[in-house]
Amino acid sequence: MGWGTRSAGILLGCLLAPLAQAQVDLEPFLKQDVLETLKISPTGEYYALTVPLEDQTILAVQRRSDRQITAKISAGADSIIDDVWWVSDDRVVVSVAKRYGSRDQPYATGELYATNVDGSVRRQIFGRYGLDGNDPLPRAAELVDPMPDDPRKVLISMYALDTSMPNTRLMTLDAYNGKLDTVATAPIRRADFVVDATGQVRFALGAGEDNASKLYHRATSDAPWTLINDENTTQRVEVPRGFAPDGRTAYLQVEQREGPDAIVALDTVTGERTQVLRDAVVDPYRIIRAPGGRTTVGSFFMHDRLRTAFFDETSETARLYRKLERSFPGHSVLITSGTRDGRLKVVHIWNDTSPGDFYLFNTETNAADLIFSRRSWLDPATLAPSESVAFKARDGLPLHGYLTRPRGSRGPLPLVVMPHGGPIGIFDRWEIDDEAQMLARAGYAVLRLNFRGSGNYGRAHMQAGAREWGGAMQDDLTDATRWAIEQKIADPQRICLYGASYGGYAALMGVAKEPALYRCAAGYVGVYDLELMHRQKSRHAKWLGNYMDDWVGDERAALADISPTSLATKIRVPVFLAAGGKDEIAPQAHTERMEKALKAAGVPVEALYVRTEGHGFYAEENRRTYYNRLLGFLSRHLGGATAK
Repeated sequence: MGWGTRSAGILLGCLLAPLAQAQVDLEPFLKQDVLETLKISPTGEYYALTVPLEDQTILAVQRRSDRQITAKISAGADSIIDDVWWVSDDRVVVSVAKRYGSRDQPYATGELYATNVDGSVRRQIFGRYGLDGNDPLPRAAELVDPMPDDPRKVLISMYALDTSMPNTRLMTLDAYNGKLDTVATAPIRRADFVVDATGQVRFALGAGEDNASKLYHRATSDAPWTLINDENTTQRVEVPRGFAPDGRTAYLQVEQREGPDAIVALDTVTGERTQVLRDAVVDPYRIIRAPGGRTTVGSFFMHDRLRTAFFDETSETARLYRKLERSFPGHSVLITSGTRDGRLKVVHIWNDTSPGDFYLFNTETNAADLIFSRRSWLDPATLAPSESVAFKARDGLPLHGYLTRPRGSRGPLPLVVMPHGGPIGIFDRWEIDDEAQMLARAGYAVLRLNFRGSGNYGRAHMQAGAREWGGAMQDDLTDATRWAIEQKIADPQRICLYGASYGGYAALMGVAKEPALYRCAAGYVGVYDLELMHRQKSRHAKWLGNYMDDWVGDERAALADISPTSLATKIRVPVFLAAGGKDEIAPQAHTERMEKALKAAGVPVEALYVRTEGHGFYAEENRRTYYNRLLGFLSRHLGGATAK
């Protein structure tokens, strides 16, 4: 006997019934953390802390003996403290970045600030338009070396933010009064410098308007620069990662024709190269340095967890890391700083269900004392672990990602496929992802895929994303969804695409290309009109226009063919959109155009606009409203829990 309309309706209602009676408590995920990172002073008397507020991150200096805050640095709304250096026993220098929204990738402003530990002599020491704000041409600085032998000065690179300065200058900067003195000039714009163990600048890495990487080396501070790698010629990028103590052996991260990058030891005298570290799957993630910060000893690798590898496993730093890893099994371990005498180290530990703890480790007694727990209200025992997954795309390209499922779940589940933003060079990591945790608590499995174009898997994997917006990058997400169905992870009738920024684009493109595969789509601060995006980005700088041509496409008519705003009539499922009125990365106009196109096509669409927010919402009340709406939307179409 066949199913009648009434019976089918009852079945559909059962499928979409809420998976859990309990609603999701948003509060733990909305509540602001108390600190982000922590570094100890050379004498061990103070900590430098970065403290997130609702619309900015500030620096605070805390005295260890009584936990009193003795100094602060703030660079204003939308600013974050990008990095922190103890440049003497009692002076801290910080670099500043801007982020116009919680989903915005921070970009360094090139400004530097400094303060004494008692809050005195607190001032900006490098400004984009000079310390008095009267310089006509914008410029930026990056700290190259804190110059530990000179308690007053630091070494910086300085470059123009326009085309007025053809090369990057290497300069000393007085950390008290901002006085500048030129030391050298790099042979290229937008250059980064690397010093050896004695503090001599030996490498310069930069790019011109064509965005092609060029690496220069010199034997001494007085020697001329020599070009040792040009991406236009070799078709690879080589990044200097530091030196061995002898100053002769340098370490380069070198892209390979296939597979992940390798770390290569370069004999700077003979030019001989020897591969010393390479993972089978992922690129070097972060360099490990010996105490003092000038000597490279190994690398982290981010895959199924964060792992360490060393050039010499018998070295003092390697033995210390191995000891700490045994003490904190199942956790990533990072030594953030240490005292000058090497007795005290600040150790940060975290994993996929722990936001992280900071410990003070005494190398003489082997005692580890807890300093601070990040987001202590989140209980790791209640958070959902993330497992590494791997499969092949339809063209054979290996793909990797992370699957987060509700604790104790069994059988096929409603699935949220959550592509990351960026997209080029960005990648998901083995760590807590707030949205994945929130969705898991609502009863969903969450799949985060490092599709082609993502970083961390080598040059070929990233280059495979060039001009593949709406193409092979999108197909990877389709293949991931079908893989999850085949593995009986996902209920094929209850799958939704959700993402922010590029992830919002991919969500809408997914339901346009595969209307029968998904039940709904949600886009947060997304880009949906690629011709509009190309035009807006290209007007800012020639190199940015070249970047858009290389990675998105230069045929305006073709861009319309891969824009969700042009494909609204192909979409058959409900859509939820959200945007911020102050968004400079994905202006609200993208969402307005997408909403208008969907309504014209008769597609059910809900939209949330917050005039005061940017590329992702900062304010707690706005985030609460957004996630209430998102979970409600998903619940109606997939059957999971709503927000409390």
